[in-house]
Amino acid sequence: MIEPVSVPTTLYQYNPDAFFIPASNIKLLTTAAALRVVGDRTPQYLSALESWITVINRDSDNSLADALLRRIGGQSIVRQALVSLGVNPDSYQQVDGSGLSRNNRAQPSAFVTLLKGMYTHSESKLFYQSLPVAGVTGTLRNRFHNTLAEGRVHAKTGTLRGVRALSGYVENPNYGTIAFSIVINQPGQSGQVMTQAIDQIVIQTIRVDRCD
Repeated sequence: MIEPVSVPTTLYQYNPDAFFIPASNIKLLTTAAALRVVGDRTPQYLSALESWITVINRDSDNSLADALLRRIGGQSIVRQALVSLGVNPDSYQQVDGSGLSRNNRAQPSAFVTLLKGMYTHSESKLFYQSLPVAGVTGTLRNRFHNTLAEGRVHAKTGTLRGVRALSGYVENPNYGTIAFSIVINQPGQSGQVMTQAIDQIVIQTIRVDRCD
């Protein structure tokens, strides 16, 4: 699912409300909920959590993500926190904070709703900057080199056997910031093929022009 954050239109969607194993994209639920919960507390508490969220999203630290979920009170707190962003509790099933479990399920539309909600959240800058940058940092440092996407994509990767995912933001010269979620579940398919397909979609999204 691909939607501009500030324009009420969908640029592309295919099975946006189907449930997929999202792998580490689940970390987006965990960290966004943490910012919602901590943001309602004190600036000092938020500052202490900033490094956690950056390591979880940028480097995809599984242990820290599961610890963060426990720290904020578990899955029920995540559901409560994300409702305020417009995320339907029935659009995902979260069983851990990291996404390692194959029992996690989520709709791509849930991630896009979350990303659009967090873009205007009071801690949007922290959330945005915690995401890996294409060709530059974290789990995206070795992807998108020498392409239009290098430095223009902030997104969370997801990797399990037969699963590849990428959800985040891409800068488009005509539409501005675009939120997207691409989740592939294809057991038996090579990770390289799935990753290449995702990267091609992201690069094409940068090229999208307005029809008017």
